[in-house]
Formats: sequence, C-alpha cells, structure tokens
Amino acid sequence: MDYVMKLPQNKKEFIIFMTIVSILSVNIIAPLITCFELEFCLAVWLDTLKVIPFLWLAVILLVLITHKPAEYLASLYTKNGDSFSACVLINILFNVLLMSCALTVIGTWIGTRQISLEPFRLFFYKWPRNFSISFFVEACIAQPFARYVIFQLHVRQKSSIET
Repeated sequence: MDYVMKLPQNKKEFIIFMTIVSILSVNIIAPLITCFELEFCLAVWLDTLKVIPFLWLAVILLVLITHKPAEYLASLYTKNGDSFSACVLINILFNVLLMSCALTVIGTWIGTRQISLEPFRLFFYKWPRNFSISFFVEACIAQPFARYVIFQLHVRQKSSIET
C-alpha cells in the first residue's frame, strides 16, 4: 500500500505533481535536445532559456490532451497484480511516446520561432533521439522526484492527522 502514498490523490496534488514534472522536464530536455541539434555551448543554452516558458505552456497543454489516451494505452499492457513500478514505467512509456511525437514537431516550431514543414520532413530522424532523452529524464529524474515530493506530502499529512 506504500505505493498509494507516491501517487496524487486529488486535483491539488495532481497539479503539484504535473508542475514539478513539467518544469524539470522542460528545463532538462529542451536544452539537451537543442544542444544535440546545434552544439553544446553557453550561447545555445542561453538561447534555449528564452523559449522555455513557451515550451512549458505547450507541454502543460499536451499533458492534459494526452493523459487519457496514454492511460488507456497503458491499461492495454498492464493488469491487476502487476507491480507498481511496472505500471508506472508503462504509463511513462506511453505518455512520453505521445508527448515526444507531438513535441518533435511543436517544439521545433517554438524553438525556431517559425512554423514550417521541416519537423515533419525530419521527424523519423529526430524523434528517436528526442524520445530516448525524454524517456530517460521522465523515468529516472522528473517523475521519481515528483513522486518523492508527493510521498513526503502524504507522510506529513498522515503525521499531522495522527498527532
């Protein structure tokens, strides 16, 4: 039952969880992808910081749009009795799959500050790299940290109820 303590239990906790995950993700993934695309230097990183607020808004909207479809896809591959870690990993996989497909195009538009067909033309070249980076960051950094914060929130709530 310990795993329930790591999951958001209401809308307020979902907003906290989504805010932590999205801020960490955007601030790690966007600069990494941009630096792999152009070069690893301070000027590229500083330029990326200018578009992060717009990327963050796009990420929030896409999370809200893709959350239910990703949950549905994950439910096709999990069943009652599967471990918490397996369910979380499958859920992350499908969320990142849908988000990375959309952001490979939308993120390019935001980053280059122009709408073009270029992201579609180069999609199958760039998407695997983008997916891999995003999946690693989500599975190993952003979501574990957000689950830790939610867990600590629940521990504090539980201890304040008991005292």
